[in-house]
Amino acid sequence: GRTEYVEIGFEAGLPVSIDGTALAPVELVTQLNEIVGRHGYGRIDMVENRLVGIKSREIYEAPALLALIHAHRDIESLTLTKDVSQYKRGIEETYSQLVYNGLWFNPLKQALDAFIKETQIRVSGTVRVKLFKGTLTIVGRKSANTLITEELSTYGADDKFDHKAAEGFIYVWGLPTRVWSEKLRG
Repeated sequence: GRTEYVEIGFEAGLPVSIDGTALAPVELVTQLNEIVGRHGYGRIDMVENRLVGIKSREIYEAPALLALIHAHRDIESLTLTKDVSQYKRGIEETYSQLVYNGLWFNPLKQALDAFIKETQIRVSGTVRVKLFKGTLTIVGRKSANTLITEELSTYGADDKFDHKAAEGFIYVWGLPTRVWSEKLRG
């Protein structure tokens, strides 16, 4: 097999294009299934806990959806704040269980839908993935809504990060741990 690169475009959290070509949702998933699947990526072999508590071994094959999950998480890492991203990851299991258990119209799912919709407003951009022998590797991402500020995230002579502020932050941040440690030592 040959290495293949694919660029997936997102607008407001939704996948909208492959390699710059806008596609309707079903067509996008169909094409991505073909592209990703021919590289042997997208099979899950797992043990599931069913609603009634019975365990079962399940095998799923969903190349497009797994590729979209990884690409979407990556574009979110560029466009969501740390706290929103962490909280969203924390509710994914609850959301998945609600859907899996058929509780589509449950009030909790509807509330989570509203939260997720709000988080996706600025999740737009493209993610470049590399496909090779059963693997998918994210190799690039770009977004007009990136929260990376190069002047703050690089450390050089011309950066805009106030290093004195960091010293104070580190001191204050470490105070509870220092107090705890002193109490342990007596």
